[in-house]
Amino acid sequence: MADTQPVIYGGVLLKAKAIMDFIGASPTPPTLTEISIGIDINKTTVLKILRTLELCDYVHCYGRSKCYYLGTVFLDYAQATLSHMSIATAAKPFLTQLRDQTNETVNLGVLERDQAVLVDKLETPSDIKLFSTIGKGLNLYSSAMGKALLSTFTPEQLTDYLNRTPLRPITPHTLVSATALRADIANTQARGYALEDCENQSDVVCIGFPLVAHQRVYGTFSISVPKYRIDDDKLTTFIHAGKTAQQAIISAL
Repeated sequence: MADTQPVIYGGVLLKAKAIMDFIGASPTPPTLTEISIGIDINKTTVLKILRTLELCDYVHCYGRSKCYYLGTVFLDYAQATLSHMSIATAAKPFLTQLRDQTNETVNLGVLERDQAVLVDKLETPSDIKLFSTIGKGLNLYSSAMGKALLSTFTPEQLTDYLNRTPLRPITPHTLVSATALRADIANTQARGYALEDCENQSDVVCIGFPLVAHQRVYGTFSISVPKYRIDDDKLTTFIHAGKTAQQAIISAL
């Protein structure tokens, strides 16, 4: 039974997509009957899926004829997608240059649901690479990109975040005290970059830089380095290179 579940769920998702595609392509909002005929699925099944889509705000039903419209939630999704594409495009040449200058991995992330989600990654040319996956979310409190994003929060936003977020240790070096994290974020705000010393991944040091322009937080990027490959002089050099890239990206936005 377990082996069939992905197929079953996938079938429902495909039917839901077919319904939303039909609604979106229709010149006027369609009725249940029109949707059923248009995608060749019986009305009972279509109605069940439509009710679930309504609960998710993906579709809405209005009027005496009960016509279906796509939900405005898709406007939020579209805005988020365009924003991510914009920052990735604008940042790419500067992050590529930064990777080439440092010979270390450079990551680009955006804020999504209390996480720093990786949207681009430029690998180090070194044989020893760091594990990270595009699309993966990192904790704000334990990662350099996350702490860079937290540094853009208002005091009220930071308090709300801490109230809803358990600070669990990811490594022995993770800050799990709200007081300590607040102090670290204050330091990040003062110096303009976040420093993560083996807090999110053992034996990895990261430097994170927020990307803020036009009173808007576009995202963040980081330089990630294995602990053994960095010293104080190299850290200073990387911070300077990161700040230069940060200003170049902001100017391009």
